[in-house]
Amino acid sequence: MSVKAQDIDILLIGVSHDYSKYPAQDFSGIHNKIRKFKADAFFGEFLSKEDERLVMDYWCKEPNINRLKKLRSNRTIKDELLPHTIDSLKKLSLLQPNDYRIKADLAHAYYLDQDVANGHYQFWQVYHFLQQQPDAQLENYVEKLLSPQLDTTGRSMKRLKTSEYAFIAFPMMRESGIKELLSMDCQDYDLNWQASWGAFDAAFTLFRKDIADSVKHHLQSALATINNGFEKYDNIEKSSNAVTEWLNTAEASGISASGDFYLPIMYKLKGFPKDEMLSKIHWWIMRNEGMCHNVVNRARVAGAKRVIVIAGANHRKYMQDIFRTMPNIRVRNINEVD
Repeated sequence: MSVKAQDIDILLIGVSHDYSKYPAQDFSGIHNKIRKFKADAFFGEFLSKEDERLVMDYWCKEPNINRLKKLRSNRTIKDELLPHTIDSLKKLSLLQPNDYRIKADLAHAYYLDQDVANGHYQFWQVYHFLQQQPDAQLENYVEKLLSPQLDTTGRSMKRLKTSEYAFIAFPMMRESGIKELLSMDCQDYDLNWQASWGAFDAAFTLFRKDIADSVKHHLQSALATINNGFEKYDNIEKSSNAVTEWLNTAEASGISASGDFYLPIMYKLKGFPKDEMLSKIHWWIMRNEGMCHNVVNRARVAGAKRVIVIAGANHRKYMQDIFRTMPNIRVRNINEVD
């Protein structure tokens, strides 16, 4: 498909995947900035339904397959009927927006179509309604159809309830009248990433075991710097009611990166497994490049010019740096807009 290049304005929000571990958060500032941005599309950290079918193995493939099997056993829909079923349920939901059984049916159909992002969006709307207005019959219907109590690992319905989608993306999408979440994750390189991580860990263990006395002090100093950074990180997570804003700072990004990639000064230490570390960095950047290209390409196909991208905080700086190299793209993080 030939798509004409267009200017795209991106609001990038680095987030936590679990807000239950923090004090009660004040999201009002973030919500207000999202309102003022007036997005015409939201992107989340999920695989598209097409990529979910193509990528045979990655970190949460097995939980997704287990969910798919369970929901098919609860109520099956033939694959060839899914597009029509989803389209019909979307239209019905527009006509009857307060019928949450229809939203549960639509979530089920999205999940069967391997569109986890939008299965979650519909499930969250039902879950949020039940939190506000308990309804035993509806809850029983949802339990039998979606089995949320069994979906507990990976990007699960359980994780969704305390995630960035429950507190930031989905409430603002619903308020803005945006009906579907676009997916932008890239897991093409996950097995390479896992292999490089394992290779580095094994090599680093040997490095620490055989380290020369002349190098030991420099290593200990660098590790102390990393640990001190994470002490601050932990203290902010335990005390702040604005964790998301802090996660989008340069300081938070630096501390977070040091957990995965240590400090560049360490790469110069004699015997440090630099090649294995550079392999980790390579595959991490490849994933983030894939995510950025997915956002831009899919936004252009959708005709979206103002998009909000929700990504784990560890991705924020990498994605922002990559977006800045791309033509016809303007990118700002949540702290850089009014």
